[in-house]
Amino acid sequence: MSRHEGTPVAPARTDDAPSRSAHVRRVLPIPATRAWSLLTDVRNHARWVPLTSIDAPPAMVVGDSFTAVSLPQLGRLGLVDTMVLERFDAPHDAPGQAGSPHAPAGVARYVKTGPVLRGWAEVRVRPLGPTHCEVTWVERITLRGVPGLLTDAVSRPLTRAMLHHVLAAVAREIGEPRNDQPSQA
Repeated sequence: MSRHEGTPVAPARTDDAPSRSAHVRRVLPIPATRAWSLLTDVRNHARWVPLTSIDAPPAMVVGDSFTAVSLPQLGRLGLVDTMVLERFDAPHDAPGQAGSPHAPAGVARYVKTGPVLRGWAEVRVRPLGPTHCEVTWVERITLRGVPGLLTDAVSRPLTRAMLHHVLAAVAREIGEPRNDQPSQA
């Protein structure tokens, strides 16, 4: 179980320490299955992450990879972020558990394998009943060849800011009122 929520998740790895990763959580006024489809179709991320393009297959399965390129204006190729889908377990309501802290969450985990960026990203979607869900996005970004502990102090707040922006953009896209702010986990 994650220390930050009551949702069962995969066993923690040594690089998953909560203090090393950015966590952002937001309740969305849509069913968990809709949020899951929206968030795990990584091609949608290009709409939410400024100055980013995504090259991904339309229906990813575990083992598939995709490439995101951010800030191409700064260089010929921009910042290349290649990721492999490591886990893809869709959310569902267990009988009698919808909306409870024990309702099973969907978990999609992506491992960064690019030439510069390393780390991982995890999107969790937990049903809160038929019309709402909780999205938790956890991400750790490190640099290839540099110990993660050296980059965490800079990358964690930048990643957290990016995740706040992404979930706010998702909320605007689905028509959520602007007064609901994402929370830090």
